[in-house]
Amino acid sequence: MNQSAATPRPARPRRSTRRAGTGRLAARLGTRGRPEESRASILKAAVAEFSEHGVAGARTDAIARAAHVNKALLYYYFKDKDALYEAVLDHVFSGLRARVMPVLESELPPRRKMLEYLGTYFDYIAANPRFPRVVQGEWMRSGAKGSARMQRVAKKYFRPIFEKVAGVLREGIATGEFRAVNPMDFLPSVAAVIVFYFSAAPLMKTLMKADPLSVERIRERRAFVLDFISAALFRRAPARRGDRF
Repeated sequence: MNQSAATPRPARPRRSTRRAGTGRLAARLGTRGRPEESRASILKAAVAEFSEHGVAGARTDAIARAAHVNKALLYYYFKDKDALYEAVLDHVFSGLRARVMPVLESELPPRRKMLEYLGTYFDYIAANPRFPRVVQGEWMRSGAKGSARMQRVAKKYFRPIFEKVAGVLREGIATGEFRAVNPMDFLPSVAAVIVFYFSAAPLMKTLMKADPLSVERIRERRAFVLDFISAALFRRAPARRGDRF
């Protein structure tokens, strides 16, 4: 008998199919154990996808892949792409409201309050430069009457801010600190000056051969915005005796 044929071969060590460093990530895929973390990851990825491709062109599989979750988990939190977009709008505008309303509800005098509001508004958009592009397409598609989704956003988020800013304007006009401006002209103009810069950043990068979102450029833009709106809104303080013109 050939003993070598009867001798069992030593078992080969199994090769792990899990790549190094991906164990934790793989454990997350398709699970519901970390709902806040998973939902936040999905929203962050959805902001990027919607800002690049709009609602119609955005793909949920691309969002799930970027968020490191599977599509089943994405649909567990958001029933469809429209529901996800609604959640993104709430994420964008609830964040803005949370930043600016404490300023607008403060006891600061009108001039200081307006400057604080403008700076806070600018800083929020600067920290989230994709946000304007997320909603720009929706505004354009909604037409003169506005889509139901944007009407909801306007009532829930824009109206409270509008009313507070209008109140600051009325107070500043009454005290003689502000020029007599119509809030319906002033607020869209403020939004345009602050938001459009970030919407147009990709184009400006091509034209200017510089990064419009660099730290230095954002600092310069912020100073310009405050100075520009101040020049349009604030009356000069009365000259005091001894002041030189």
